[in-house]
Amino acid sequence: MLPPGSWLGCLGGGQLGRMFVHAAQAMGYKVLVLDPDASGPAAQAADDIVVAAYDDMQAVAAFGKRVAAVTTEFENVPAATLEALAAVIPTRPAAEAVRIAQDRRREKRFFSDHGLPVGPFAVIERAEDLRAAPPTLFPGILKTATLGYDGKGQQRVTSVEQALLAWMSMKQAPCVLEALIPFEREISVLVARGADGNTAVWPVQENQHVGGILDLTIVPARIDGTRLAEAQDLARRLVSALDYVGVLCVEMFVTADGLLLNEIAPRPHNSGHYTIEACVTSQFAQQARILAEAPLGDTSLVQPAVMVNLLGDVWFDAATPMQPAWPEVLALPGAHLHLYGKAEARRARKMGHVTCTGATLDSALATAQRVKQILRIAA
Repeated sequence: MLPPGSWLGCLGGGQLGRMFVHAAQAMGYKVLVLDPDASGPAAQAADDIVVAAYDDMQAVAAFGKRVAAVTTEFENVPAATLEALAAVIPTRPAAEAVRIAQDRRREKRFFSDHGLPVGPFAVIERAEDLRAAPPTLFPGILKTATLGYDGKGQQRVTSVEQALLAWMSMKQAPCVLEALIPFEREISVLVARGADGNTAVWPVQENQHVGGILDLTIVPARIDGTRLAEAQDLARRLVSALDYVGVLCVEMFVTADGLLLNEIAPRPHNSGHYTIEACVTSQFAQQARILAEAPLGDTSLVQPAVMVNLLGDVWFDAATPMQPAWPEVLALPGAHLHLYGKAEARRARKMGHVTCTGATLDSALATAQRVKQILRIAA
């Protein structure tokens, strides 16, 4: 185990990095962040920052000499950067796992090749791939293979002709065509795996999205016990198949016929922010433990929780900028406010979250709905 006082590295300067910095510092570690933005959320909290592009290999090499181990806070760090760092220090997660998560083609094929449940899909790289797509993929969703998130880079399509037009609008980028899944709920599972192969799984999270962006996370998920156990088992199988070291989020659909994998995020996740207040060990503290090669922490749920995502829309009344009613939110029992330190509020930009805890899930849900009313977030 790295002794407290050691330097840990984080590639990426967003809010996930900020919360990792706080967790690592609470354990006595110092954190060096590499990010192109000197004023980002993680940079504000870090002990030091290297301001550089992720593919600036000279800066990356200098960064690697200053830290004992490195992690990431978003999946679009170039795999080549992770490979270069892995030659000299432990890199959690490894480049290969990140490379798979960065490209939906690799991700879907990995699921399928390892016998993990995944919905019908086709890889689209040429117009002929769309013309050859089976009818069972319509209606479907055409998604760019890389860089899509929060509903970006995807379009619903009902026919080959519509899919061809959508693909042209995406500049003929490599895509995945997925059959539209009639799901009952969207869930996610956070799983941690240490370098020694030990794993720990958090409670299953139920997620509700609006416009492709996470709105609420409800824990424990409101699904039957058999499905809960299956979801956690799938997460364990996946992290083992990847030989993954770090914190991984596995997104799934609950359907009438069972569970289907949707996608993975090789890092802590928006849907796991509730773990800070509601679990014995948060996803960020676990990330720090893994990087320091400390024993994995207890992932048990201490109390039910509902997380409300705060987008930049909360800072506007129609088109007029305004300051949200924080005193009213903070007066609510069990309401925990987290703001990410972003200088400018923009619509659909993640600016913070409120985790609402309670003795029962119903009480946590009631507090979350009150938060949404106060902040004028549509129900």
